[in-house]
Amino acid sequence: MGRITARRPIVRVRGPHTSSRPDTLVVEEPLEIRVSGTPLAVTMRTPGHDVELAYGFLLTEGVVTDSADVASARYCDGVDEDGLNTYNVLDITLAEGVPPPPQGVERNFYTTSSCGVCGKASLEAVRLKTDHPPAADTTTVHVDVLAALPDRLRQAQTVFDSTGGLHAAALFDRNGRLLVLREDVGRHNAVDKVVGWAACSGRIPLLGTILMVSGRASFELVQKAAMAGIPILAAVSAPSSLAVDLAVESGLTLVGFLRGPNMNLYARTDRVET
Repeated sequence: MGRITARRPIVRVRGPHTSSRPDTLVVEEPLEIRVSGTPLAVTMRTPGHDVELAYGFLLTEGVVTDSADVASARYCDGVDEDGLNTYNVLDITLAEGVPPPPQGVERNFYTTSSCGVCGKASLEAVRLKTDHPPAADTTTVHVDVLAALPDRLRQAQTVFDSTGGLHAAALFDRNGRLLVLREDVGRHNAVDKVVGWAACSGRIPLLGTILMVSGRASFELVQKAAMAGIPILAAVSAPSSLAVDLAVESGLTLVGFLRGPNMNLYARTDRVET
């Protein structure tokens, strides 16, 4: 498996003083996801939890609904200049009877680490229909629980401390107990890894949970949460207008600018107790 961090030489400038030293950086490498040998997507990601990433990607794209739809996942042969396996190509075999990905799911060229929707081959495929709609979920959460989540997210980010270059996504229960956290150079990859963890653990749909993300709440992150049946999505930064529209449409509670006791509630505010 590829490394999560790497060391590179830098010149450090601190006012009038300079020094040469190595710096720790987060690794970014491509992962090609194939289905039965057919390339489906290439995403720039931080190596690690690749099977979870693939499971989460397939689920949030509507290709599968849970882990039972996947028969196997294996790395394909691919070597670097030293003859070592790069672990950058993952082939997924769907279970018998599961239809192949519909036309429009495939991505053009690659998905950058910051954006997934921009690579879609068909804009009509962007708004997906979930098999696990969150609208009927009766989960509620107190504002004090929400207020504590950003600090709990930050405290659990082990790789961020050494690199400062990773997004994080974490899943909490309604009492603020951390269930899982994943870090990645791409925010949508971090969410896919969390959803993939849940799929591999037989936890889909993710009823009664809160998804906390370290950046902004984009349309795609709202869509991924809705596809996994997550009723509450909270972000430390702003949502987009389309993210709010989709949250309202799907019945998902959307919290933005969550910074301690201060927050904005954009959709399904009835789930937040004050």
